[in-house]
Amino acid sequence: MKLKRLGQQEVVFAIFAVLFAVFAIFLPGFATTDNMLTLLQNVAVLGILGLAMALIVIGRGIDISLIAALAVPPGLVLQMVQDGYSLPVSMAAAVALALVFGLVNGWLIAYAEVPSLFATLATGIFLAGFGQAVLFKLDVVQWSTGMSGFEHLGQGTVLGIPTSIVAFAVVCIVVALLLRQTRIGAYFYAIGDNPYGARVTGIPSRPIIVLQYVLAALIGCFAGFVLAASVNSMPTRIFNSTLIYDVILVVVLGGIGLSGGRGGVVNVIIGTLLIGTMLNGMTIMDISYSGQNLIKGMVLLVAVVVDSFLNPRNEETAQQGDI
Repeated sequence: MKLKRLGQQEVVFAIFAVLFAVFAIFLPGFATTDNMLTLLQNVAVLGILGLAMALIVIGRGIDISLIAALAVPPGLVLQMVQDGYSLPVSMAAAVALALVFGLVNGWLIAYAEVPSLFATLATGIFLAGFGQAVLFKLDVVQWSTGMSGFEHLGQGTVLGIPTSIVAFAVVCIVVALLLRQTRIGAYFYAIGDNPYGARVTGIPSRPIIVLQYVLAALIGCFAGFVLAASVNSMPTRIFNSTLIYDVILVVVLGGIGLSGGRGGVVNVIIGTLLIGTMLNGMTIMDISYSGQNLIKGMVLLVAVVVDSFLNPRNEETAQQGDI
C-alpha cells in the first residue's frame, strides 16, 4: 500500500512538472516574476485550506463549510476594526467565532451523528448567511487604518520569500508534526482507517472528531487572514464561489484517499502545486469562468473515480463519520 501511495505522489508531481514546463514555454506571461508572485500567493491560501481539509479527510470525513470559516471570521475582524474596536479584540472575537463554529460542526458529526457532508453544508450556509445578514454592512469588507501593519501577513517578505508562503510553510510544519509525531495524529489515522476498530480499542473517537473540525475551522480562519491581508479586503461572497471544489481537488489529486486513514502534508503540497498551476494557466489563457468550472469538474470527477480504485473503502469498517 505504501508503494502505491508513493507512486501516486510521483505521478501527480510529474504531471505538475510537465504542466509547469509547458506553460512556461508556450504561454506568454506565465513565467514572469509578477505572475510567479501571484501564483505563489494563490497557492498559499489554497494550500492552507488543503491542509485543513486533509485533517478531515484523513479521519474519513469532509468539510464543505471551510470557505465560510475562511470568509466570515476574518471579515468580522475588518468590520469590527471599521466600527472602532481594537485589532486584538477583533482578532479574539474572530478566533472565538471560528472555535465555536468548529465545535458545532464536530458535535453535529460526532455526537448527533449527522453525516459530515450534510452537517458542514448546513452550517456553512448558516454562517455565510449570518455574516452577510447580520455582521457585515457590505459584501466586500474594506480595509481600514486600524488594520495598519496587518497587511504584512499577505504582502510582506521574509528573507525575500513572500510571507503568505512562509505562513503556508509554518502551517505545513505544524500539521506534519501533529499527524506524525503526536498521539492525536495517530488517532486521526486510526479513526479514518477503521472507525469501529478505533472505538473498540479505547480511542476517544467522538472527542477526536470534534477536535478535527475545530482545527479545520481555525486553520480555515487563518487562511482567511492571509487572504484578507493579501488583497486588503474580504470578499465575503467568496463562499458562493467554487473554491471549495479546488480544495477538494488538492486533497484528492494529491493522494489523500477519501476512504480515510492515509495521506499527509506532502500530498497536500503536491496537489496544491498542480491545481495552483492549472488555475493560473487557465486564467492567463483567458478561459471563461464557466469553461474553468467545466475543466475542474471533469478533473475532479476523474480524480474521484481513480481514488475509488486506488483507495477502495472497506464497507465492513464503514461506520459513523463517513462522507
